[in-house]
Amino acid sequence: MDVPLSSCALTPWILRDRPWTWGDRTYLMGVLNVTPDSFSDGGQFDQLETAIAQAHQLAADGADWLDIGGESTRPDAQPVSAQEEIDRVVPVIAALRRGWRDFAPLDLPISIDTTKAIVARAAIEAGADVVNDVSGGLYDPELLPTVATLGVPVILMHLRGTPQTMQQLTDYSDFAGQGGSGELPDQHLPDVVIAVRSSLAERVAAAIEAGIPAAQIAIDPGIGFAKTAEQNLALLRHLPSLRSLGHPLLVGPSRKSFIGKILEQPDPKQRVWGTGAACAACVAGGADWVRVHDIQQMRDVVRVADAIWRGWQLGEG
Repeated sequence: MDVPLSSCALTPWILRDRPWTWGDRTYLMGVLNVTPDSFSDGGQFDQLETAIAQAHQLAADGADWLDIGGESTRPDAQPVSAQEEIDRVVPVIAALRRGWRDFAPLDLPISIDTTKAIVARAAIEAGADVVNDVSGGLYDPELLPTVATLGVPVILMHLRGTPQTMQQLTDYSDFAGQGGSGELPDQHLPDVVIAVRSSLAERVAAAIEAGIPAAQIAIDPGIGFAKTAEQNLALLRHLPSLRSLGHPLLVGPSRKSFIGKILEQPDPKQRVWGTGAACAACVAGGADWVRVHDIQQMRDVVRVADAIWRGWQLGEG
């Protein structure tokens, strides 16, 4: 391994009156897209009844966390207004927290997947716990200051461009020849890894400048966002170089197109075990969460991978 897998030096997050420690095991973040047009499950859970049922199913299958989003960020997705996004996500979050019909209140941590400050505030007020911004705070200049005011953690992802332009922005050759770092002096890093690491460090600095405590910031390399299939694989191979930034690490490989390319599988829903292999690589690379659709299957994958690479004891819950 390039660096130790342990994240024990990182400060735990306290969410829902529970400490979330980093490095002991890999947490499962369940994807809940309440959108009509997400890349693999668009339209399945965009009604309140189906969204609540899916959230409880994810929890029953072993999700540690839910990530709820109301705007698709798949390639070529069209933006939606802040009000439309709020109308999609806030009723779901509120219903999960208070209970709905035969469903009891759900006490798992919830992150709101949004790039908009006004949506983040509305979701946190409805019961979400964390803001997950795929733009790393770049799209809305009020996002990071709003998170600071709310006093909640934030997850900052790497992204170039927008969903309409990002797949044309995969040239990272301007970072060529800058391989290696103070933490990893003997390792030559691919251009994309250097670029993502540098960008994430800049976004972390911006978040701290906005008033967010460093201990409340997590990072995500943005698998599938402005990256080719080969670049996604390079990032998965070099996750320890991102771990060395000193923040909890989220990785989201679930059902992504690079898996489809490898497997020659155009249907995202048929990429479950390719996702499993990617999740095992995430564990080996030191990821603290994996963001996935297929919780039941990934629970087994991650549990065994944790036992191999993190020394997670048999019989632990």
